[in-house]
Amino acid sequence: MRAVVQRVLRGSVTVDDTTVGQIDQGLVVLLGVGQGDTVDDARYLADKICQLRIFTDEQGKLNLSVQDVGGGVLAISQFTLYGDCRKGRRPGYSKAALPEEAKELYESFVQRLICNGLPTATGIFQEHMVVEIINDGPVTLLLDSNKIF
Repeated sequence: MRAVVQRVLRGSVTVDDTTVGQIDQGLVVLLGVGQGDTVDDARYLADKICQLRIFTDEQGKLNLSVQDVGGGVLAISQFTLYGDCRKGRRPGYSKAALPEEAKELYESFVQRLICNGLPTATGIFQEHMVVEIINDGPVTLLLDSNKIF
């Protein structure tokens, strides 16, 4: 499972000209589910994201988590994180999970964020979404549950 995590001042997602999810200060998480990913991957990433210390403290150091600052999470499913661009000009998505599988794990990820006490907004799975992100910093991290050291 892969995630692009961005610290934001605010973020929103719109489907068919209707805002379906939005947050103020917090994190926008673009989440891709790969073949072979499990609920354990979803739990690992959700827990990791909740505890990432990427917000500044009173000394200006990155010492606070999204929980510490009372922020929210906007979680957006994004299978294109598994796009393979090494050959040709059109990405291949053979390593992305099938939609039914991906939806279940995406929902597990979102539920784990909620269980961790984070206000969580989402997009709509498999819909065309317009995502607005006002980056803060910018601070952007790439996480991959399969690259655990």
